[in-house]
Amino acid sequence: MSAEDRRWTDRGQAVGHGVTWLARWSARLALVAIGFWLLWTLIGRLWVVVMPVLLGLLITTVLWPPARWLRSRGVPAALAATIVLLAGLIVLGGVVALITTSIASGVPEIADSATRALQQALDWAAGPPLNLGEGQLDQLLQQGIDQLRSSVGSIANSLLTGVGTVTSGLVTGIVALLLAFLFVKDGPRFTPWLRGVIGERAGGHVTVVLDRVWTTLGDFIRTQAVVSLVDAVLIGLGLVVLGVPLAVPLAALTFLGGFVPIVGAFIAGALAVLVALVSNGPTTALIMLVIVVVVQQVEGNVLQPVLQSRSLRLHAAVVLLAVTAGSTLYGIAGAFLAVPVVAAVAVVLRYLGEVIDRGSAPQPAVPDRPDEPDRVPDAEPPRP
Repeated sequence: MSAEDRRWTDRGQAVGHGVTWLARWSARLALVAIGFWLLWTLIGRLWVVVMPVLLGLLITTVLWPPARWLRSRGVPAALAATIVLLAGLIVLGGVVALITTSIASGVPEIADSATRALQQALDWAAGPPLNLGEGQLDQLLQQGIDQLRSSVGSIANSLLTGVGTVTSGLVTGIVALLLAFLFVKDGPRFTPWLRGVIGERAGGHVTVVLDRVWTTLGDFIRTQAVVSLVDAVLIGLGLVVLGVPLAVPLAALTFLGGFVPIVGAFIAGALAVLVALVSNGPTTALIMLVIVVVVQQVEGNVLQPVLQSRSLRLHAAVVLLAVTAGSTLYGIAGAFLAVPVVAAVAVVLRYLGEVIDRGSAPQPAVPDRPDEPDRVPDAEPPRP
């Protein structure tokens, strides 16, 4: 009987060994959980710093391909980063100017339609079944004005809160742009510097993981752009078919809003329905509402999870749960960043699995030689 077999002859020893093993792993898991909790708390405290860094990285994934092309043509790093950043801002400014010009040109038509719609609503209220006279209508309007006056304080507080939020978002955006410029200019120097600091062996692993995470971030941005484009095309076609004015700027707003989870799509869809209501009447607005709801449901529950699960190698259920958890914990920003963060974590876990598999794989035996006993070569440490 071997020593391992004799070890389990006593039932009490076997139970004690199992309890010891469970206690040992429970203590390890508890320490890991405490470490994650401390990291989570630190990120929450430094969110004002973490948020611009993450946004800067996402912007860099868009700017890096043209910057790399310029650098391959001999353009200095700083100049290439400046060119692509300014070009991106010019393109974004051009889109905003196009939207603003289109909306400004269509405002008189929408105002006339809104005036006619309001007059029709007043005529309908004056007839059956309401039969509201002119005095009753004036009384209702006066009640609405009084209610609005009594709510001036709360409205002012809401506006101040909104102004503070917009200001904070503007500062975050500016910092993210500056960080994106620095990332594009000095990004290739980071991994060599990191390998020099932490050592060649550990630095090799970290370099491989960072390269894969970078690829994952690029896939996320491209997938999000495809989803936003599909939303914009479908809703824009609906506006054109229904004859709603401002179809092009509303479609452009839908595309831009697709990069802001939850709120962006909601605001873009609400604007499309509102324009349809004041310009074409309630029937067209109802049809437009159905189109917006169907498109957004298909995009949010089918298209986006499927595309992101393929490009990021995440299951659709994981994508949905990540967006839900991110929006619950950190609002709009959490909903937008949840998927790339989870994808990056998945990249790290997959790489760790690869390293463990390489280290634990059985090594082939060396062929027998008459002058040497059988031996197995020493397994080299896994390398990236």
